[in-house]
Amino acid sequence: MVLAAGLGTRLRPLTLDRPKPLVEVAGQPLITYSLRLLRRYGITDIVINLHHQGEALRDALGDGSRLGVRLLYSEEDPLLDTGGAIKRVEPLLRDDDFVVMNGDTIIDLPLDRLIEAHRARAASATLVLRNDPDQQRYGLIEVGPDLRVARFLGRPEAPAAAPLTPYMFAGVHILGPRIFRFMPEGGAFSITRETYPAMLGAGEPLYGFPFDGFWRVVDTEADLRRAVEEIGTRSSALRFLA
Repeated sequence: MVLAAGLGTRLRPLTLDRPKPLVEVAGQPLITYSLRLLRRYGITDIVINLHHQGEALRDALGDGSRLGVRLLYSEEDPLLDTGGAIKRVEPLLRDDDFVVMNGDTIIDLPLDRLIEAHRARAASATLVLRNDPDQQRYGLIEVGPDLRVARFLGRPEAPAAAPLTPYMFAGVHILGPRIFRFMPEGGAFSITRETYPAMLGAGEPLYGFPFDGFWRVVDTEADLRRAVEEIGTRSSALRFLA
């Protein structure tokens, strides 16, 4: 699933007449980086949630055949936040592990290694993590020596039994069907603020996957300029674009 329903308010005026996923970054719409990454690793059945200017996104991408994928769409009105968006398409996802990506993120991630790590640990969820100077602002996810998540956004508050390493969430995760047990029926809710802390409290196996390769979130015009500059000099090194 690629989450693409946001309003893109911090990218205005570029998003006044188009959804953020269609803002061009180094010659192609932002969302195509996510779709091409998934295709590179053999993931071709993809659902995209829609809200702001959703019809424009559907018209631009169609059924996905031009990009070598098969696309389905989930229209939201009102917005359901990250958890509500995933819960709404549970019938499409609940039979196996599935990848969720933020549609405003460009990442050169080895998805095969992520999936392998997730399944080797029999994890309920595995989150891609980054060590970043701004990670305190985004919210900390703290893992133990075995990379199991021990504290999520400061919860639980009790001291950990072993030293923890702080990271930030990079916007990509692989989830198992058990996650739906911790999602309410209907309505808007956040997977990071509500679902993951509940799973952690219940002892579910949540793991981190540290990643220090190319990563850029396009959230503001400054982010966009930086992404264009970086991709312009490194596009040949982005494996999934090959």
